[in-house]
Amino acid sequence: MGTEKRYCSICAWRGTCAKRFSVSKDSSGKVHCPDFTRDLAIKDNDIDEIENMDKK
Repeated sequence: MGTEKRYCSICAWRGTCAKRFSVSKDSSGKVHCPDFTRDLAIKDNDIDEIENMDKK
């Protein structure tokens, strides 16, 4: 999906990830991590709130 949001803060592995500080990011902060798996417990509106907080 082209509009998929990929942030370390919404990854299912965020608590145990060793790559968190070494993966590349684009200009909007989205990560390019081969191990990224979205945490399905986090809803889209929660992701939008996280994204807005990062922009401030």
